[in-house]
Amino acid sequence: MESFSIFSNFIYCESSEELICKKNSYLIVLDGVVEGIYQELPEKYKNLKLYDYKDKLVIPGLSDLHVHAPQYQFRGLWMDMELLPWLEEHTFPEESKYKSLEYASKAYDIFVEDLKYSATTRVSAFATIHKDSALYLMNALEKAGLAGFVGKVNSDRNAPDILREETAESINATLDFIEKSKELKNIKPIITPRFIPTCSDTLLQELGKISKDYNLPVQSHLSENPSEIEWVKQLVPKSKSYADAYRMFGLWGEEKTIMAHCVYSYEKELELMKNKNIYVAHCPDSNSNLTSGIARITALMDSGVNVGLASDVAGGEELSILSAMKNAIKVSKLNKRLSHSEDRSLSFAEAFYLATYSGGSFFGNVGSFIKGYDADIVVLDDSSIKTTLKDELSLQERLEQYVYLKPSDRVFAKFVKGNKVF
Repeated sequence: MESFSIFSNFIYCESSEELICKKNSYLIVLDGVVEGIYQELPEKYKNLKLYDYKDKLVIPGLSDLHVHAPQYQFRGLWMDMELLPWLEEHTFPEESKYKSLEYASKAYDIFVEDLKYSATTRVSAFATIHKDSALYLMNALEKAGLAGFVGKVNSDRNAPDILREETAESINATLDFIEKSKELKNIKPIITPRFIPTCSDTLLQELGKISKDYNLPVQSHLSENPSEIEWVKQLVPKSKSYADAYRMFGLWGEEKTIMAHCVYSYEKELELMKNKNIYVAHCPDSNSNLTSGIARITALMDSGVNVGLASDVAGGEELSILSAMKNAIKVSKLNKRLSHSEDRSLSFAEAFYLATYSGGSFFGNVGSFIKGYDADIVVLDDSSIKTTLKDELSLQERLEQYVYLKPSDRVFAKFVKGNKVF
């Protein structure tokens, strides 16, 4: 891990209430960890390597809590459909191709290359049911210098034959996947039942045991679509809710757990959502594209629920969490105006908090420039934005303009755990 200093303009947060802006300052990183930010460079750090990013904007790396890596090839396609038919007609056939390691390697290389140059430093990704392809994805992400989790998907019912495993086969492949990924330092396994409808009771129960035995986090989907919720009621009739079905099988907050979407969770599942190990992956793009609905994110936040942002490619059309920030703000305004007038709209500072500090906390001390935090650092160049107001804008205003105008741009520079990615 490297030690160095950065001279630039820094924007970060320690809460959802406000952004902290430090102009023309020095960030000190020692052995991959933030030591502090100073207006003047302390004498004892003057021999450190200095990166001069004058006039740029430096923010903590962003966290993507939910992305389907094998769906990246058809991003931006077939958005006239709702979730279940979209899965059956397009997603499942594409994911079946990952049985071929040759195909998977070509596709995952494209995904990893684009993710590498985005503002994302931490990721929690779904692969497919195919163990060897999932391991390839893990190794590719590790080689690219990123950090986070990859899940070998589990599915033994209600899926096409090409994506349905035998229960014992799914369990054994998961155990082998965990064993073969032990050598990796920055990309770790995560238990990944696709969702309740595609996993039998036996499989869910065994995955709960594996998560507990190996102290592994869990990721899945929750309350994304009304048809899906009704289906779960039929499949797990003893459960009180979709969330309760996960709880019954030991997949609810025993270890850190990401539940994507939660569009319909506030009314019926709120008490379960308050578990400190549960993280909601808010997916504003895919919830809009697939006509799923609008999650009441500020209501969840105000109730003490952990929330982060997610691209949810390919339901979401792009990898950019900066784009997810602006779209989370937009849909929260629609929620307030059209559905729940008692809810707040999401502020820009809150959206930034979700993308950095809040989502990053799933991965540990990640997502801020607080002393002791991992040095995940992203450098943004807003010089291509032409405006006569440039000299009048605050750092927060410059960042806001970048998020709304340039969210999918390749970032200028990137560090993960203090290691320079590019």
